[in-house]
Amino acid sequence: MAEAFDYRGRTVFVAGGSSGINLGIALAFAAAGADVAIMSRSRPRVDAACAQLAGRGGRVAGHTADVRDYAAVAAVLGAVHRDWGEIDVLVSGAAGNFPAAALGMSANGFKAVIDIDVLGTFNVLRAAHQYLKKPGAAVINISAPQSFNPMPLQVHVCAAKAGVDMVTRVLALEWGADGIRVNSIVPGPIEGTEGMARLAPNEEARAAVVRRVPLGRMGKADDVAQFALFLASPYASWITGTVVPVDGGSSLWGGGSIVAALEVGALTPGAAS
Repeated sequence: MAEAFDYRGRTVFVAGGSSGINLGIALAFAAAGADVAIMSRSRPRVDAACAQLAGRGGRVAGHTADVRDYAAVAAVLGAVHRDWGEIDVLVSGAAGNFPAAALGMSANGFKAVIDIDVLGTFNVLRAAHQYLKKPGAAVINISAPQSFNPMPLQVHVCAAKAGVDMVTRVLALEWGADGIRVNSIVPGPIEGTEGMARLAPNEEARAAVVRRVPLGRMGKADDVAQFALFLASPYASWITGTVVPVDGGSSLWGGGSIVAALEVGALTPGAAS
């Protein structure tokens, strides 16, 4: 098992890797010896994340680009390939979210989440394909339970994440002949993330969320990261096109965290954006 999770000499690229779950994944790959490049919109966040990554394993690089801008994304990926060679593991995790009822949401608010999640995922994967190791590359998209569980105040995210998971499945079909595996990870409620800070801003809301997790606790970014290490490893070489919840069983409750937050008044239906 230890040899499978030895990523020394391998290049990992994480889109959205400057914070939250995606940074946790980047940190885990760095600790396993990988050369890790991250990309996000904010230079200060990228610099802070690189400071955390430095010295954990292999080389570290931080780049800035908006996933909605194909040319900018392609330029970053081209630079990583020029400097480090083929990309072994590609993680696409940029996402947008805010709680709002459909009638309290503008068309621009809906479009913004679709553009970040669906268009952004396509841009990252499409631009990266020419630089992925063939065969042997692993692509991991970070999805959400909204992709298969309808939730109030989340019409935009439900539509976007369903799109992300279909991108995963279609590209698994199309890129399998290249020896590239494409999968989605669906995290549950993860403590310390911006999303949980909005959904569970107090102890009452946190307790309500945890009551809907069969394993009885919030997840940690490392819970997701360790599964990403497995999914990119030789032990997962026969796995592609899957959408895998890593959520302590919380998705079994349907609406999950959103419903729990509504029940204790932590969210206000109809919040506009």
